[in-house]
Amino acid sequence: MLKKTALVLAVAGLALSLSASPCTEPTGFGAMGPLGPWIEKPMTEEPASPTVEPVIDLGPDDELPVTKITLYRSGVGYFERHGLIDGDADVQLTFNADQINDILKSMILLDLDGGRIESVGYGSREPIERRLASFGIDISDNPSIAKLLERLRGAPVRLDLPAGPVLGTVLGVESRTVAGESETYKADFVNLVTDAGIRSINIAEVAAMTIEDPDLAGELNKALAALAEQRADRVKTVDIALRGTGARRIVVAYVHEMPVWKTSYRLMLPEGKANGARSGDDLPTIQGWAIVENTTDEDWIDVQLSLVAGRPISFQMDLYEPLHAYRPMVPVPTVPGVGPRVYGGGDNYKELSKLAGLADTMVTGQTVSRSASRRGYLSTTSTEAAPAGASSFAMYNISADAMASSGPAAMASGVEVGEVFQYRLDSPVTIERQRSAMIPIISTPIQGRRVSIYNRADGSNHPMRGVEITNSTELQLMPGPISVYDGSAYAGDSQIGHVPAGDTRLLAYAVDLSVSAIVKDDGTSTIQGMKIIKGLLETTTRRIQTVTYAFANNDLERERTIIIEHAKVSGWDLVAPQEPAEETDALYRFEVTVKPDDDAALAVRLERVEHTMVALTSMNIETLRYHARRGKVSDKVMAAFREAARIQADINTAQRTISQFDAERDEISRDQSRVRLNMNSIDRRSELYTRYLRKFGEQETRLEQILEQRNAEQKRLEALKKQLQDYLQNLNVS
Repeated sequence: MLKKTALVLAVAGLALSLSASPCTEPTGFGAMGPLGPWIEKPMTEEPASPTVEPVIDLGPDDELPVTKITLYRSGVGYFERHGLIDGDADVQLTFNADQINDILKSMILLDLDGGRIESVGYGSREPIERRLASFGIDISDNPSIAKLLERLRGAPVRLDLPAGPVLGTVLGVESRTVAGESETYKADFVNLVTDAGIRSINIAEVAAMTIEDPDLAGELNKALAALAEQRADRVKTVDIALRGTGARRIVVAYVHEMPVWKTSYRLMLPEGKANGARSGDDLPTIQGWAIVENTTDEDWIDVQLSLVAGRPISFQMDLYEPLHAYRPMVPVPTVPGVGPRVYGGGDNYKELSKLAGLADTMVTGQTVSRSASRRGYLSTTSTEAAPAGASSFAMYNISADAMASSGPAAMASGVEVGEVFQYRLDSPVTIERQRSAMIPIISTPIQGRRVSIYNRADGSNHPMRGVEITNSTELQLMPGPISVYDGSAYAGDSQIGHVPAGDTRLLAYAVDLSVSAIVKDDGTSTIQGMKIIKGLLETTTRRIQTVTYAFANNDLERERTIIIEHAKVSGWDLVAPQEPAEETDALYRFEVTVKPDDDAALAVRLERVEHTMVALTSMNIETLRYHARRGKVSDKVMAAFREAARIQADINTAQRTISQFDAERDEISRDQSRVRLNMNSIDRRSELYTRYLRKFGEQETRLEQILEQRNAEQKRLEALKKQLQDYLQNLNVS
């Protein structure tokens, strides 16, 4: 809307593009922002005279019109409003309340002909809790009657009770325990100071309450009105004050939330072509539609519309609602007594400084520009005139040629702005408020061929009918559904992801019931050889996994080109076929051609070589002999194994001898314990006691022998272990 002065609009012939006729340096907020590169540098010529440009006086209800819209797939839209003003002017724009934050974050204002932008004003939105708390009666927390009466302490009120009304001043509210018929419960009571004294009234018995103080009653009504206003306050205005002389061009640009624009496609396959055909004269035709939704409350009339394929980062920030910083309550300063002071250590600060330094490190990615030859290209075909006398369409069949010649022509050109690709509509469009539109953006032949696609993970005994397309349109294809038409018949639906120019994609749209598939798995494992590395026996095993795909083409007329998708397995190498037709991060793709009423098969062989290490002494001699007879183990390896086995056998013998000494010593100790117990219960002068003493002497002599022999055997064991360790440590035999 305009106030004080007139707003004039550009009509046909007025150069309102931002690279317009010579002008003075533009002024305004954000003059060197996104619009800056589009504005020519100031020139010496005088500004164009406004008298040669048609000037239209607008009424006070007219707005600065939207002339350019760019929609992004990240959920935002960029809007430009262009117009002419004469002298001082106040421009008023209206937005939904939930759009104000985006407007405050992104708005750009330009006065291109020497004027200045004085201010941008808008109604502030105080948080409703703060507004309600500012009234004489605080209802911000949705208080109960008891809490409301508590906040009315000292105010005169009238309470209507079953026995009649009671007038008085609120003294306070308290909670009491009341005895019921079967149990006690809590109840709120209000204490009123009345002419007859203080009365305590159960709030549950109050039928109605009236605030007798007109000022307090008015504050309550204002608070309730503020609540109602908050709910109804959906539209906000932004006032732009522009100051200057003469007719001047102004631009207002901003970004706010918009629905993501979508795409859908139609793919028409040429009739009667064999599976796998690549003839340049019989290419499929692709037709792409952009789905755009105008969810604003303003009609888009003759706007320049662009659809961007990129996804810029976008976020929301609450700049509209006033932000009140927390201020702590500080006590009145006093003079404290002097006491001990505790100082913190400095190491933590150093560590934090190191971490902060790490946060400054940035990794800059390298960008690659697209070729200039891809810019601004779009293939379209003209519409042929209808044959004379044609009056019936009952027998007309839809075809790829018909789609190319008689379908809607593309209304957009593909261009690259900066580092993003966009569809720029060639002509202005009109979309009414709260309505949507389908706009043709692609209508051109595309490189493609019929194929059948088989992936055993689909769990089907039949491949999928599909199309392999190469994006030869020089445009970027956005993700969306594709309806496939085979000749004049609907064939099925598919889905496509983002396809840059020149890339190839597979589309599957139906099950190919004319082709049957059988898959057979086979695997072998063969030991290639054994060798010793630093005392460890390394076994080299070659594993081969073979998957055979067999197909039967039951179609008597057309052959099939079948693309087989075979999953990659980490650590396995492709052996046969030597090269796949195509390869992705997770799949190999192979091609098989099956003639009509014929069979064909393809064997995919993967190989893996495994190396396992085991201790040489843990290997079984018979196993080694078995592999030696088959030429997998050399004589040197066998000799080294026998030497290690001999030392290990000596070690085992020494360990058994030590175990026998320990067992004999334990047995003597147990027997001595038994004898001591018996000796304590018999006469020391008896013959039995003497015999026990003699046996004790013999056992002690044997224990000394065992200890001496065990120590010698233990030393021999340690020497044997050292000998084996030294032998194996440097043992490398092939």
